[in-house]
Amino acid sequence: MHKILRKEELTPETTLFEVNAPQVARKCEPGNFIMLRIDERGERIPLTIADFNRDAGTVTIIFQKVGKSTYQLSKLSAGDFIRDFVGPLGKHLEVGKVGKIVAIGGGLGIAPIFLKIRFLVEAGNEVTAIIGARSKNLLILEKEISGLAKKYYVTTDDGTYGLHGFTTDQFKILLDEGLRPDLVLAVGPIPMMKAVSNITRERGLRTLVSLDTIMVDGTGMCGSCRITVGGKNLFACVDGPVFDGLQVDYDEYSARQGRYKAEEKRALEAYNCKCQARAK
Repeated sequence: MHKILRKEELTPETTLFEVNAPQVARKCEPGNFIMLRIDERGERIPLTIADFNRDAGTVTIIFQKVGKSTYQLSKLSAGDFIRDFVGPLGKHLEVGKVGKIVAIGGGLGIAPIFLKIRFLVEAGNEVTAIIGARSKNLLILEKEISGLAKKYYVTTDDGTYGLHGFTTDQFKILLDEGLRPDLVLAVGPIPMMKAVSNITRERGLRTLVSLDTIMVDGTGMCGSCRITVGGKNLFACVDGPVFDGLQVDYDEYSARQGRYKAEEKRALEAYNCKCQARAK
């Protein structure tokens, strides 16, 4: 059992938990993730480690309310317990000092990009950050990222804040102005990562992306997170989640992500019905 020490509603859709998990905090690195289960009957869901404190033994997760389990998770409060909190899982980001880096985070992808930026800056890299959301009220961790990156830019789809457009629009502006990064790191929705990779492929820029695939066990046994990278079948849980963005088959990845949409919708509808019945 793992106690929730702090809860913060970052946006109407996004929640932050700081969880007491000393064994995970002791070994985790940027890019790792955890698998959690709310209770004995809960499903296993993977969540990226957004931050951690080894001394305090805490791990921070940030999640979006999109399905039954994440809605149920959002109902918990500080002082409540999560049944299973397993990690660190996956391969952590290994970059070191490479020079100039552009880090692009879209939507919930801003959470995992934040921790990566912190460690890249600590390694002596010069980081330019581009973060974007659908609207200003859905933007997260702007203060934290602006305090780390040498330069940072914000975009919103609806133009309520920053550049009116996508993160890729701002990225192309910087490239056209002469920016030539040694590495591009992108985390966010599949169309965004695909678009970033298409831009960098044309310019011959090294690109890393972090893939948030459907997982069951998180240890390479089930094959649910299978993806194709460079023509090879790999598992995001043990071979990633960070991969060469220029080698990912994004069309296959996108198709596999949508294969349980109908079941997810039914599960959420059933959960909402139960919640409404209890409230009466």
